[in-house]
Amino acid sequence: MVDGVDGFEVDGRLAAIEGAVAEFNRRSAHREAVIDRLHEENQRLRSGLHRSLIEPIVADLIRLYDSLAQEAARMSGDGADPAPGRLLDSFADDVLLTLERAGLDEFTARPGEPFDPARHAAVAVVPAADAALDNTVAEVTAVGFVERETGRVRRPVRARFHRFDHAEAETGTEAGTGTEVETGAVPGPRTAEPLGAPETS
Repeated sequence: MVDGVDGFEVDGRLAAIEGAVAEFNRRSAHREAVIDRLHEENQRLRSGLHRSLIEPIVADLIRLYDSLAQEAARMSGDGADPAPGRLLDSFADDVLLTLERAGLDEFTARPGEPFDPARHAAVAVVPAADAALDNTVAEVTAVGFVERETGRVRRPVRARFHRFDHAEAETGTEAGTGTEVETGAVPGPRTAEPLGAPETS
């Protein structure tokens, strides 16, 4: 007995204190978990709001970049004064830097590269004399953009693709003499061809 308190009572009080401390720690851990979860939800909401606000701007910037790059190429043609083309090129570079600051990186495709529905969008097909070229990139018309953080393709590369017409080859029709055919005007694309690839802004 210590100062009128026996050992059993001391043990009981210590057990009660230990239980209270354990309960306090449990409640604290629960509060921390709730705070962390609310913080994560808040971050997701803010990210979603940020995306919904910035995506239309990004789409407009991509269209502006395309227009400037295409007009610069047109104005830099043979015999043209190169100064206006260079000026538009510099504007296009400024827009590209803005897109990079928004978290997007440009990417392109090489001629002869096989069609990839996740990264390419077909804008037209051109006749191919060689079956090995079928369904491959003929010419890139606009670069693509990918989100640096997530790897999501924001806008696929737009390109013209080779098409080898097996029916014409079998009948002896000379390939490569036709004109470029816009994808929207080509009926009944074969399964492996890129004509069904969606175009996004």
